[in-house]
Amino acid sequence: MLRWSNMLKCYDCLEEGKDSEAVGVCIVCGKGLCMEHIQQVEFPMKGGGYPLPHKTLKKGLPRMMCKECISSILGDGFCV
Repeated sequence: MLRWSNMLKCYDCLEEGKDSEAVGVCIVCGKGLCMEHIQQVEFPMKGGGYPLPHKTLKKGLPRMMCKECISSILGDGFCV
């Protein structure tokens, strides 16, 4: 009997010849990632806006990204 798996696979693992289930998706490129390949990045957020003054919020919003997107978009000057 043929069984289909509905689980999303980690794209980076598949390129390495491994088979692992994804735990999240990169918010930039959309590829599925396992715990080994996903990275959490906290972006500083500002509250308020016109006509209210801008104020940096105490806690940033966590976002999941792949290492490739982090290095190409955020560059060397961004601390993760």
